[in-house]
Amino acid sequence: MTPEIKRRVLVWIRGAFLGLIGYAAVILLAAGRWDWLWGWVYIGLLAAALAAHPLVLIPINPALLADRSHGMRQPGARRWDIALVILASLFFLSSMIVGGLDARLGWTGAAPLWVHLVGVALFVVGWAIFLWAMACNPFFSESVRIQEGHRVAERGPYCMVRHPGYAGACLGLVAQPLLFGSWPAVIPAALAVAAYVVRTALEDRTLRAELPGYAAYTQRTRYRVLPGVW
Repeated sequence: MTPEIKRRVLVWIRGAFLGLIGYAAVILLAAGRWDWLWGWVYIGLLAAALAAHPLVLIPINPALLADRSHGMRQPGARRWDIALVILASLFFLSSMIVGGLDARLGWTGAAPLWVHLVGVALFVVGWAIFLWAMACNPFFSESVRIQEGHRVAERGPYCMVRHPGYAGACLGLVAQPLLFGSWPAVIPAALAVAAYVVRTALEDRTLRAELPGYAAYTQRTRYRVLPGVW
């Protein structure tokens, strides 16, 4: 690992830690209490998912984690991509806020335990798919762009769908309101999923036009996110 890659990896870790603290504060402040069980379950799962990034990537591809430390501030990032990521992030954050407010104000009431557990299961599966996709694709950048030496990824989940990272992310978003036990939080979570669906379609179109070999790959792997559906 070069000194620059090591420095950027540390930048990513610092950003992930600060982001986790920020998300935890948003959730617990919205709930108005520090002892909300499902808020802490979500925070713990999110901490584990973030910690898994360096554990997965540093042994096999630390340069990818270093690249992702730049976020959307990458040469060649497209305006529509930046706009969609901002929009999805706002809806993601809104789902946390609404879930916390629901816990405080009791809009939904007490959700059955199985609803929370389904949310936990979907969260774990979604993040596992996301991390698997990242481990199998050395060009898994934060932004939609064609990189130097860019090749089509076909290993692992990429032999089943063309955008497994988005499949995992969408599962994680669906999990959020269920884990919180909040039906109102479904609305911003669904809007975040919609933003990712649009991003998937635009990224797929971009790769077809600009990445050599991608058009042929779409003939071998026909579905974008959900096998048999889309």
